Amino acid sequence: METLPELLDAVARDRFPPPDGTVTVLPQLCQRDAGVVAFTAHTLVLTDEDPAWVRAALAAVDCDPLAAPLHPGFLTALMDRTGRTAETVDALWVGTPLPGPPVPALREVADTGHPRVVRARRRRDSVRVWEAGGGLLVTGRGVGGRLEVALEVEGGGAGLGRALALTARRLADGPVWAQVAPGNARSARAFLAAGYRPVGAELLLSARGGSTDCSGSCS
Repeated sequence: METLPELLDAVARDRFPPPDGTVTVLPQLCQRDAGVVAFTAHTLVLTDEDPAWVRAALAAVDCDPLAAPLHPGFLTALMDRTGRTAETVDALWVGTPLPGPPVPALREVADTGHPRVVRARRRRDSVRVWEAGGGLLVTGRGVGGRLEVALEVEGGGAGLGRALALTARRLADGPVWAQVAPGNARSARAFLAAGYRPVGAELLLSARGGSTDCSGSCS
């Protein structure tokens, strides 16, 4: 069986799990990273719980089996079982590295205290933060050790979100991932214009009392 990093690396190269309607249960690579990652007709459930329990809980959900892993019924059962809380269901986008210098020019900062940076530090390791022209670019290592990017644009000029998303690709030495709320059309358009591709959806579960550093165990 492929590991989570291997599966994510394949998806970043447009090699998806077989669309056979099945669910693959994978153990957590670190204590922090639990949840559900859905691709076309194939879903990954990341948990240290017994796979037999996961399959029984999925079978108990009264809906289309393809929708069961992200159905509130299953997610509630998984939260009750693990004592975790749910984050939001996000669309999952991925971009490939680009050559060239960052545009616009960036200024790296140690810690702004910005809510987006605070959230990133809860979910990611090796977080870095840059400011540029009214915008914020945040990167870090998240699920499966993948490089994840988040953006914040506050009063910036037209196209700043797209420029920052492109810059993240220029800073990367491998695939760069973005989690976008489905209703955030502005963000989705920025990532689309910057050459990112939608590849799936995911919901992550947070441990009560905060997350655990995963550096060294998810790479």
